[in-house]
Amino acid sequence: MASGVKPRVKVPKKASAGETITIKTLISHKMESGQRKDGDGNVIPRSIINRFTADFNGENVIDVTLEPAISTNPYFQFDSVVPESGDFKFTWYDDDGSVYEEMKSITVG
Repeated sequence: MASGVKPRVKVPKKASAGETITIKTLISHKMESGQRKDGDGNVIPRSIINRFTADFNGENVIDVTLEPAISTNPYFQFDSVVPESGDFKFTWYDDDGSVYEEMKSITVG
């Protein structure tokens, strides 16, 4: 994992079958657009999270493509229906080839 890049995810621990829950994710990342210059006038290379996905028990819930205009530390909040107990897998894809993952479980009762 690249220095300073850290994903954070908030998923309820419990839900009722078929309930819609709210999921919140944040990843600490500088999100450099590739259009700025450093103090010496050199272009700072682009470095962004270019894709974010979330899967529940292996089924895709959300798949987002990000562009250079996205802000530093991208935050996503979305709703998902949980039909059963299981695991959410969150994945962020970086321009440099790094992949950041976070897993969260939810119990349906």
